[in-house]
Amino acid sequence: MPTSSSGSLSLAAARRIALAAQGFASAPPSGTPTRRTVLKVLDSTRLLQLDSVSAVVRAHYAPVFSRIGAYDRALLDEAAWGHTARRPRQLIEYWAHEAALIPVEDWPLMRWRMVQYRHGRWNGMRQVLERNPALADDVLGVVKECGSSTAGEIERHLELDRPRAKDNWGWNYSDTKVVCEALFAAGELTVPKRVGFQRHYDLAANVLPPEVLSREPDEADAVRELVRRAARAHGIGTETDLRDYYRLNRRQTEPAIADLLDTGELERVTVAGWDKPAYLHAEARTPRRVTGAALLCPFDPLIFFRDRTERLFDFHYRIEIYTPEHKRVHGYYVFPFLLDGELVARVDLRAERGTGRLLVPGAFAEPGRDHPRVAAALAAALRDMAGWLELDTVEVGEKGDLAPALRREIA
Repeated sequence: MPTSSSGSLSLAAARRIALAAQGFASAPPSGTPTRRTVLKVLDSTRLLQLDSVSAVVRAHYAPVFSRIGAYDRALLDEAAWGHTARRPRQLIEYWAHEAALIPVEDWPLMRWRMVQYRHGRWNGMRQVLERNPALADDVLGVVKECGSSTAGEIERHLELDRPRAKDNWGWNYSDTKVVCEALFAAGELTVPKRVGFQRHYDLAANVLPPEVLSREPDEADAVRELVRRAARAHGIGTETDLRDYYRLNRRQTEPAIADLLDTGELERVTVAGWDKPAYLHAEARTPRRVTGAALLCPFDPLIFFRDRTERLFDFHYRIEIYTPEHKRVHGYYVFPFLLDGELVARVDLRAERGTGRLLVPGAFAEPGRDHPRVAAALAAALRDMAGWLELDTVEVGEKGDLAPALRREIA
C-alpha cells in the first residue's frame, strides 16, 4: 500500500498514482502496435469518449496515441465497428462518461441507465417521442427489415412507405434522427458501424453476444461495478472523481464506495492540499517517478474532469470551442502537454490535411517552467503526432509565451 501509517499522501504521490492508473507509467510497446496493444489501453481507461470535433483527430483516437505512440487507427475502428467470427467486436458505443466506446462486456452495466432513458435522454427528445407516438415502432420495423441503417436511410424508407402530405412534413429528418438516438439511449438500438463518423443503427440483439444481452444486473450491483472500474482507472480519487467518470450521482456512488471500503478494495486516505477525502484502489501502484511526454486531447480520460485536473496538476483548463474567437485565451482546440508527470504547457492545434501541415497557432508554458526544456520535448511530441497523422510539417504561430522557443526547436 502506497500510504503512510496515518493514511496520508503527498500530492506528488497522488499524481503519480493517477498517471500510473491511466497507463502513463508503463513502458512504451516494443514493435508495431497491434489490436491487442490498442485494447490494452482500455484496460486502464475503461472508456474512450467520442466527439465530433476533428480539428486534429477524432477524440477517441487521441488517448490511445498519447499512451502507446503512433498506431494504425484502423485497429481501433475494427475493434469498435467491425465484427467477424475470428475477430469479434471488442468495443461498443453507449452513454458512459458522455458518448463513449466501452468494452462490450460493460454494456449490461448500463441497463439501469437505459431504463432511465426509455422515454428519452433529454426533454426535447421526449417531446419528439410524444409528438410522434408511432415513430419508434416504425423505426424499429425498418431496422428489423433492412438491418443496419443510417437515420437518413430509415427516413427515406419511411417516406417511401408513407409519403408526406405537402402541407405537413410530419416525420422530418431531425425527428427520425432523434428517435434513432432515443432508441439507442434506451438500449434497443446500438451502433455496429460508422462510415465517415456517421452512425449506422441496428438492433442490439443483432450486434451484441447473447451472453452480454442476457445479463441484467440490478442498479446497485451495476453501479458498484462502475465505481470499481472508475476507482481502478483513477488509482486515487475523491467521491466526485469516481462519480464523474461514468456520470453517476452521489446517491449512487456513496453506497458503492462504502461497499468497496468494506471489502478492502478501496482505502480512505487524505491527500495534501485536497479538501475532500480520497479513495485509494487496493491495486493502485505508486511509481517512483513518471517520465515521458504526451499531448492530451481535451477529452482524454486523464483530464476530462476539469476539477480533478486542477486538483492533481494545478492546471486550470477549459475547452474554448464554444467561446467566441475574440474571447479565447488559449485557442480553439487546445492540448495540454504532459512531461515527466506534470502538465507543463498547452498548445492550440489544427491538422490541415490539404496542405500536409500540423498548425500550432498558439503555445503557452505554465508559470515557472523552463521554456527551452519544455519546447524541446514539445517539438519532438509534435513531430511524432504529425508523423502519426501523415502530415509533412509542423508550423508554429505567434501566439503564446512558448511560441518563440518552440519555433526555434521546430526550425
